[in-house]
Amino acid sequence: MRLPLALAAVLLIAAGPAGAQGNRGEEGDFAIQDFHFASGERLPELGLHYITLGAPRRDAAGVVVNAVLILHGTTGTGRNFLSPNFADELFGSGQPLDTAKYFVVLPDSLGHGRSSKPSDGLRTKFPRYTYDDMVLAQHRLLTEGLGVGHLRLIMGTSMGCMHAWLWGIRYATVMDGLVPLACAPTAIAGRNRMMRRMIIDEIRLDPGWQNGAYAAPPPGLRAALHLIFVMTQNSLQLQTLAPSREDADRYVTEWVQARLARTDANDLLYAFEASRDYDPAPDLGRVLAPVLAINSADDLVNPPELGLMDRLMPRVRRGRYVLIPQSDATRGHLTHSYPALWKQHLEAFLATLPPVE
Repeated sequence: MRLPLALAAVLLIAAGPAGAQGNRGEEGDFAIQDFHFASGERLPELGLHYITLGAPRRDAAGVVVNAVLILHGTTGTGRNFLSPNFADELFGSGQPLDTAKYFVVLPDSLGHGRSSKPSDGLRTKFPRYTYDDMVLAQHRLLTEGLGVGHLRLIMGTSMGCMHAWLWGIRYATVMDGLVPLACAPTAIAGRNRMMRRMIIDEIRLDPGWQNGAYAAPPPGLRAALHLIFVMTQNSLQLQTLAPSREDADRYVTEWVQARLARTDANDLLYAFEASRDYDPAPDLGRVLAPVLAINSADDLVNPPELGLMDRLMPRVRRGRYVLIPQSDATRGHLTHSYPALWKQHLEAFLATLPPVE
């Protein structure tokens, strides 16, 4: 079971290569007492882990004016954004989200990383959370935990992209801009839903899962990871990385082994089930902030040939949609984590927002 959490920063960490550029991240935990879920379930204490970069700046009224919230994808953590491919392109001196100028918040969402999740001890007795619950918890972290009531920008990748759309609807007046990367603001259906259902079934229908009470990882977890690999990768990149049969076998074996070492089956199951009622499409007209939505043409999860974004974006009052063309540099669904491919669009978008005071 999770120990009580303190509302305080507990450790200063070097932010990988971003740290080499002079940025350090402050890491902490925030406890929400008696958290109520949309299902009616509750937790006596919900813990949210986070990393912050930079420092908050306040106007004359005491309102934070430079906060940026970045939300990770399914099974990820806020720490993912400290990787060189992301941090070196966005957080350094003179970069679009220079942490000498911005206060960047990188939470581990509910059910992920070092935030409260099934593998902490409750297993399948953990409340079956949804994206709405995750966004509510993020909002409480910002407002109650960090004293941030206004956001310069909300950016999200994959699952975090979907969360960004929900933020734009639920908390329409609290952000200057939204940048959702690698998703569509509509119910998950078709092949996307089918792949998710297969991942869920590989775990739940495996006898080794034992209704979540397994002593060892159920074999179905490996099969679920195989599906995630196929969902998220890019054929051109894989051909370059593994041009021979031996290279391909070695690459996928090492990828799966690394993921098995850090993935819990119940956590994975809950994370994929959380998208079950996601559907912001009917409420897109309620999004007030300017939106820059970015997808990539080689994304198997959000294939452009479906035309979803072309039909949905006209419903957004101040929305712009960018489709990154496939190239030797794109990474399929994971293009969202390589800002070198899209940061010029982010820079242009930020330039249209009111200046930070």
